Amino acid sequence: MKKIFATLIVLLAMAFSLNAEVKPGIEVLRDNGFKQLQGKRVGLITNPTGVDNNLRSTVDILSSAPGVKLVALYGPEHGVRGDAHAGDAVNDSIDPITHVRVYSLFGKTRKPTPEMLKDVDVLIYDIQDIGCRSYTFISTLGEAMEACAEQGKEFMVLDRPNPIGGNKVEGNIVEKGFTSFVSQFPIPYVYGLTPGELAQMYNGEHMLKNGVQAKLTVIPMKGWNRNMTFQQTGMPWVLPSPHIPEPESSAFYVVSGILGEFDFVSIGVGYTVPFKLFCASWIDAEAFAGRMNDLHLAGISFRPIHIKPFYAVGKGENLNGVQIYITDLAKADLSMVQFYAMQELHIMYPAHDAFAEAKKDRINMFDKVCGTDQIRIRFEKNYKVADIIDYWNKDAASFKAKSAQYYLYK
Repeated sequence: MKKIFATLIVLLAMAFSLNAEVKPGIEVLRDNGFKQLQGKRVGLITNPTGVDNNLRSTVDILSSAPGVKLVALYGPEHGVRGDAHAGDAVNDSIDPITHVRVYSLFGKTRKPTPEMLKDVDVLIYDIQDIGCRSYTFISTLGEAMEACAEQGKEFMVLDRPNPIGGNKVEGNIVEKGFTSFVSQFPIPYVYGLTPGELAQMYNGEHMLKNGVQAKLTVIPMKGWNRNMTFQQTGMPWVLPSPHIPEPESSAFYVVSGILGEFDFVSIGVGYTVPFKLFCASWIDAEAFAGRMNDLHLAGISFRPIHIKPFYAVGKGENLNGVQIYITDLAKADLSMVQFYAMQELHIMYPAHDAFAEAKKDRINMFDKVCGTDQIRIRFEKNYKVADIIDYWNKDAASFKAKSAQYYLYK
């Protein structure tokens, strides 16, 4: 009876997801009867984004899958069920729905230990990424692959779309001395790969510690192509963290997230449009919007805005500045927008210096996010984008050429 019931659930879920253009890896795995997992003890790294197109959690799908034994869950930043805030430690626990043990990968350790994997045959990764190096889930991906390679365990990625698309590459490769959990591997700031493709590249380019290679299986999506926006997939968006509420938030994270390492201006975190603003009490909104629009940045426009943040930078203050609009994602040089904003603000308000006003730990984090100190060193001399743009883009073409061999989609 249990087997019949599970089969009915599978068939119903398949029917409900037919409206979506794209099937994520979990649906492709389910459609083939979970054949790669039959008779195996399974561990799962996931969060609330790990769902099918009917919004059913991968945790719940695998826990009831015929022939599959889900024995452990692993919580990255924000936790398996999304109940931990950004930066907060995730604790070991018992999942309240499946009663499966949950191990933390964002607390005392960020890499599965032998004890965590001792009862697992295959460790699965199913998380919606946002396509930017400093977003920590891809660091968790690599750490988990390393652990499985070292401990002789299989590793599987259930693939999902890159919401910035599969063609955009921006930023220099992480340099020696600047590796951290926000820049764990030598890839550009925007890398143009899906999680499955990135996992293949980690393996193929020996990016994991000591050059180890995981026994990797990727379950590709069905129906995705590199030119797709997330909205075109027809898939439901589940926010991967509190300040990425919409698919387009992924691109805006790239637009302003580096500058957001400082308290120099509000980037909209703490207001209703996270990552879409540059605002401060001392900015003339209309004048700033005019200067930014006069730059004629491809695919980007600005409008004056006046806000009072509910929390974070500028909480309770009247701030003025610009709201950013991406009018053509393919043409936009996303990561450079924040540097252009810093350039224009320095011309308008030279007394306000982002680097001089920043605390040392924030300077260090800025460099780690950039994957080098050269962007800061070169930029703060004159506050000119022209002084950094070639350095920032120096690795993009070569990385794109190298990464193409790991493409799973056209």
